[in-house]
Amino acid sequence: MAARKEAKALHEAIREQLRQEIVSGALPTGTQLRQDALATRFNASRIPVREALRQLEAEGLVAHQLNRGAVVAGMSVEQICELLDIRVALECHAARLAVPQMVERDFAAMEAILKAYSESQSIPEWAEHNRRFHLALSAPANNKRLLRLIEEFCLNTDRYTHVAMSRATGKDRPQEDHYRIVEAARAGDADQVAALLEVHILDTKKELMASARAQDRETGLSLRY
Repeated sequence: MAARKEAKALHEAIREQLRQEIVSGALPTGTQLRQDALATRFNASRIPVREALRQLEAEGLVAHQLNRGAVVAGMSVEQICELLDIRVALECHAARLAVPQMVERDFAAMEAILKAYSESQSIPEWAEHNRRFHLALSAPANNKRLLRLIEEFCLNTDRYTHVAMSRATGKDRPQEDHYRIVEAARAGDADQVAALLEVHILDTKKELMASARAQDRETGLSLRY
């Protein structure tokens, strides 16, 4: 029994470390994740490494390619937009559950994250504070399974969207949305929080699609000339 708990803890630790490195960009899209090398790195057998990679694959962060094995997964604009639609459903539901349960400690935690967000200097830092804010907003729903789903979908989209969003909107406009959401939460208006959150996420989707269209136009022009 003790051996099973230790193995479980080890594969979870490996998964969390690899997830953080993928989300931060330390492991870019296409990076090969060799089981033997990871086992050596984490001083583990291949069994917990294999399980960690399996779980990351289920989250969409890892894919298996022919003749290459596990690699850090890429994602198309269409796939990201699908996940953003799912985020709307999950996060807005969580917000309606969370707002009635919020206390001053929750508001203070969100405001501290937003302060760090404003002070962040790099896109990876910005993305991490954004992720933490969305999780802090959902946490008072007190539904661990729902929070885990939100975390996975936040992680799967943020690492792709923040570079595009930094070009399209900068940092100020999303941050204004965040503060409006906290203000509505302080007022205890769960429906308003959900409405603001839906617009906030769907604006990300629209900006991402517009960025992709602009890139397509630039590519077309470069091919014609």
